[in-house]
Amino acid sequence: MSAVLAYARVSSDGQSVDAQRHAIAQRHNVAKWFTDEATSGATKALKREGFGALHGYAREGDTVVVAAIDRLGRDTVDVLETVEALKAKGVSVVSLREGFDLSSPVGKMMLTMLAAVAELERSNIKARQMAGIEKARADGKKLGAPKVADDAAIAAWRVETGSSIADTAKHWKVSPATVKRACRASKAADSVPA
Repeated sequence: MSAVLAYARVSSDGQSVDAQRHAIAQRHNVAKWFTDEATSGATKALKREGFGALHGYAREGDTVVVAAIDRLGRDTVDVLETVEALKAKGVSVVSLREGFDLSSPVGKMMLTMLAAVAELERSNIKARQMAGIEKARADGKKLGAPKVADDAAIAAWRVETGSSIADTAKHWKVSPATVKRACRASKAADSVPA
């Protein structure tokens, strides 16, 4: 038997989910409530305790009601991923403020538009990242994580001790690939058998 589930979220301690609960209860006979209080919208919905419980509880045919679609995620991409995760379980989503009902033709159209906006957001994020990388390169900045291993020290230790690649990796707490690269960089790889 299908059920109406409700989800409410507030992002800071000073806020309350009471207004959201009231708005939902005025229009829907809710079988079970799920909430996340003092939970940032920056935390993806499926990683939030309350929403994770809702997702685990919801069954095919159920309807999830929210006061506003932004309660499901911080941006269009997150909202779309959240809605898609529910849709994959056969669960409908209704948002009171936007009149968003996934089970209706208008709701399906809105979901298509939401997907298009999410794709645009992803493209814009990627474009900004690439522009930042190009600027950093132009400014002569080194990109990537800082190098942790000292190639010369690793290669020298391996030569001095006559250790294998595996033993050297274990001693320095690095991967065998790092040892091989260090030895190649120091031209020490040929002086000790693997």
